[in-house]
This record gives sequence, C-alpha cells and structure tokens, in this order.
Amino acid sequence: QVQLVESGGGLVQSGGSLRLSCAASGLTSSISAMGWFRQAPGKEREFVAAIRWSGRSTVYADSVKDRFTITRDNAKNTIYLQMNSLKPEDTAVYYCAAGSKPYSLGSYYKTQSAYNYWGQGTQVTVSS
Repeated sequence: QVQLVESGGGLVQSGGSLRLSCAASGLTSSISAMGWFRQAPGKEREFVAAIRWSGRSTVYADSVKDRFTITRDNAKNTIYLQMNSLKPEDTAVYYCAAGSKPYSLGSYYKTQSAYNYWGQGTQVTVSS
C-alpha cells in the first residue's frame, strides 16, 4: 500500500504562483509513476501532469504546459507541482496519484485508471 498526502493549496490572485506537494509513504518501491489531476466544480477530473518515479520523464496537459512544472525528490518521497501564471480556470481540487505499472508515461499515465493510489486532494482557488 502507498499513502499520499497533498499540501500547498490555497487562494491566489490571477497571475500568481503556488507550489503543491505530495508526500508518499508506505510501499514506495512499488511506484512507477506519479501524477497530478484536478477536478473543477461540475466537471470531470482531468489529467494535469505526470512524472516517472525514477528517471527524468515528464508529461503535461496542453492546458498547463509552459506554466506548470512537475518535479520529484526521491530522498523525501515527494513530488511537487509548481504552478505559475495561474488563471481562474485553474481553480479546482488537485489530486496526487501513484501508479505501479511500467507503461508509457505519455499515454497510459494520462488516464485515471493507470493509478492505484490517490491522495485526498487540496483546493486551489485563483481569483480574477
């Protein structure tokens, strides 16, 4: 089992920045990739970004590319999502997730079904 705890959400003005953190514990050796998803009110949960647990590969949704950066600190078993140039449409609950299959980051890990474990979510609100 893997436990995930997100932190770092909050209220920020349009154009501002936030950094989300997701700390993993438990059987972290089973993790192949981790990702961030978000869900806005009345909308479906959508993919934001993913990163290999080992290695440098990352992948982003088109809507956040060049504004968000996903990174990893294996020593701390933590991933981060640096969010810059935030827009009101980025307002959502952000979820961290972990998957164990060694499949393609660019396709498989863009889907929710790829992930075995999920955090509780952290609210990000961007005011205009």
